[in-house]
Amino acid sequence: MKTIQFREAIAEAMSEEMRRDDTIYLMGEEVAEYNGAYKASKGMLDEFGPDRVIDTPISELGFSGIGVGSAMNGNRPIIEFMTFNFSLVGIDQIINNAAKMRQMSGGQFNIPIVFRGPTASAGQLGATHSQAFESWYANTPGLKVIVPSNPYDAKGLLKAAIRDDDPVIFMESEQMYGDKGEVPEEEYVLPIGVADIKREGKDVTIVSFGKIIKLAYKAAEELEKEDISCEIIDLRTIRPMDHETILKSVKKTNRLVILEEAWPFGNVATEITYQVQSQAFDYLDAPIVKINTADTPAPYSPVLLEEWLPNHNDVIKAVKKVMYKD
Repeated sequence: MKTIQFREAIAEAMSEEMRRDDTIYLMGEEVAEYNGAYKASKGMLDEFGPDRVIDTPISELGFSGIGVGSAMNGNRPIIEFMTFNFSLVGIDQIINNAAKMRQMSGGQFNIPIVFRGPTASAGQLGATHSQAFESWYANTPGLKVIVPSNPYDAKGLLKAAIRDDDPVIFMESEQMYGDKGEVPEEEYVLPIGVADIKREGKDVTIVSFGKIIKLAYKAAEELEKEDISCEIIDLRTIRPMDHETILKSVKKTNRLVILEEAWPFGNVATEITYQVQSQAFDYLDAPIVKINTADTPAPYSPVLLEEWLPNHNDVIKAVKKVMYKD
């Protein structure tokens, strides 16, 4: 094993796949000359040249459409958004073309394309740069949605996404690019649609994904001191979702808390809540609790932003609530 940063795991995944398959290319704003806005494509222009690592104008609609068209013609593009907030400019190409082309063409066209970049908040960036769109994209048939939380998962899942014959939304975080973690020296690929139990426990299940899962780890460590054992599941893939792993855990612990950095209405946690109550209702010893951001646009003020975001104390309170210890 070696220890690398999250950004390095992303770069390694893309580079290894591009060496393996010359139909793969990377396109987006500042991915080439600048080595990526977050240095997640560092060194790739030097290795692969300007035909395969392509800087674009500030035109998400344009380069998303070029990517979809080139995928229809035998290429496997990786489209980087500087943030998924900017993907809204090109969302017509993602929702109405990439996600639907296989069905609308009667199976004549696969769209093997990856749209990747940061999601959710990243500090004081304001309301239009701090939005989580996982549930938006997961709501669309034809798209797969992946949100890794560490370098190991990021590399293995990005390689799987690049090899997939369907469009994949791959969501990262500005605040995770510097995170370090162990990654195997040898090649590996992780399966899409399989959650991972990051911590075994017996009293309550906590389901989360992306960077906010760190709060669950912190809360679980503190709760362990009070003899409360938390099982933490990292979804990793939002769609297709691994319901089986969640249900098996809930049937063991009989309690569920869901932690998600997203607005509370109609989100990923809402879907999990429905699936669990419909398939494991008799195993629940308490109502499911979901933890989300406040139901407002993200504030810029650091004081308000701290209030807007969930914190590990919110997780502790939720766990104690389902344990009837609040």
